[in-house]
Amino acid sequence: MPLLVYVSREKRPFHPHHFKAGALNVLLRVSGLISNFPYILVLDCDMYCNDPTSACQAMCFFLDPKISSKLGFVQFPQKFHNISENDIYDSQLRFFWPKLEGMDGLRGSLLAGTGFYIKREALYQTSKVQKDIDLVQLQKAFGPSNDFIKSLKQNYKPNASKVEVFSEVSLKEIRFLASCGYDNNTKWGKEVGFRYFSVLEDYFTGFNLHCNGWISVYLNPARPCFLGSATTNLNEILVQYTRWVAGLVEVAISRFSPLIYGPLRMSTLQSMGYAEFAYDILIFLPIYCLAIVPQLCLLHGIHLYPKVSNPFFTVFSFLFLSCQLKHIQEIFSTGHSIRTWAIEQRIWMLRSLTCYMYGTLNGILEMIGLREANFLPTDKAVNDEQYKHYQMGIYDFQASVLLLAPLCTLYILNLAAFIIGITKFFHIQQLREMFIQLFIPLFGILINYPLFEGMFLRKDEGRVAPSVTLLSAALCIIILYFGSLVLIY
Repeated sequence: MPLLVYVSREKRPFHPHHFKAGALNVLLRVSGLISNFPYILVLDCDMYCNDPTSACQAMCFFLDPKISSKLGFVQFPQKFHNISENDIYDSQLRFFWPKLEGMDGLRGSLLAGTGFYIKREALYQTSKVQKDIDLVQLQKAFGPSNDFIKSLKQNYKPNASKVEVFSEVSLKEIRFLASCGYDNNTKWGKEVGFRYFSVLEDYFTGFNLHCNGWISVYLNPARPCFLGSATTNLNEILVQYTRWVAGLVEVAISRFSPLIYGPLRMSTLQSMGYAEFAYDILIFLPIYCLAIVPQLCLLHGIHLYPKVSNPFFTVFSFLFLSCQLKHIQEIFSTGHSIRTWAIEQRIWMLRSLTCYMYGTLNGILEMIGLREANFLPTDKAVNDEQYKHYQMGIYDFQASVLLLAPLCTLYILNLAAFIIGITKFFHIQQLREMFIQLFIPLFGILINYPLFEGMFLRKDEGRVAPSVTLLSAALCIIILYFGSLVLIY
């Protein structure tokens, strides 16, 4: 390693620092003066290189004459070194990476925030920088540093000595590039560098690069090239997802919506790929309806679904079973068990009922100016007791009340609806008529059984706090009361 440089950018209270994208752009500018190499590796602070040939593997694509001129970045999947055999929180993000493999056939996957090599030219858009362009125009785009603008017209500075790089003049220029006000009145974060519009800068930056005509490659070698630390406690996982969802909402409801902005600049299928990520989060709306409405109707004897003897019952059964069997087949094909299927179903429900709802609300409030955007890095450190629970496959419910209350409330509601329903419709004929409405709460109860344990059976520190259980029971009673009023009137 010929040269290692640590950069601490300047931050001031009244200057927006643009979170992670702002930090990456500072590193981009500083490295432009120090090395200016054409390819950049981006890793999160909790990741390390597990295979020293990763750069060579990426170069196989960057130097391919068929795609070299338009290839913007090579994305590797995130793999983790601290995953337990059970992985009860789905920390590996198993649902995410197959989507990137699918997008790889549509001019490339999106940017995943870490574990990727990216071309400096793609971030600078230096193909548009010609020697005869006015210096004033370049300064409007890239800022007032003449030394940095000179670097735009060079591929790299070979074998720059430490004395040459860190002379007194150069250090002053480097500090200037890392200052908090350098971005002001420039195109940094808008058309140059990593984009500032969303706190989910990786998604938005990748989307912009694809809109500008660049392509990407998703590379998943047998030996993981990069390893990181996965989040192994429930609270941090839910907080992390909430932040991601808020960033997606910022893009989804803006003029950069993949359904509006994308089709004019990329293929329709690729736009739909980006839109799937941006709008899939809205699934929390039908899930809330499914977790409340059939249960309230069940308690009042209101039929919502076809009874067993109705031909349409077969349609409902086929759709549900085919969906679950397809998921199970995918689980088995990757060497996992039926337990993994249950975990993924459970975490999907937990994410939908908490992160997707809160993240959507946060994103909307940020867009209309009623809430400031924030970026809280996920705390990967857990105490010994939490890590012990994770390794043993036991859920630790030491999480925020805001995150736990909706889950516990809906669980108690479904539990009460099933118990009352099964006693109320005891006869075979009645069971046939209300079978689907009895099955829906039963499915949720069984899949989320660890929540039942956390509320009613466990006595250790990782249980659901009794105060949360009582609050959830009170909220459940309120839902039952007002729900009954709506159904009666």
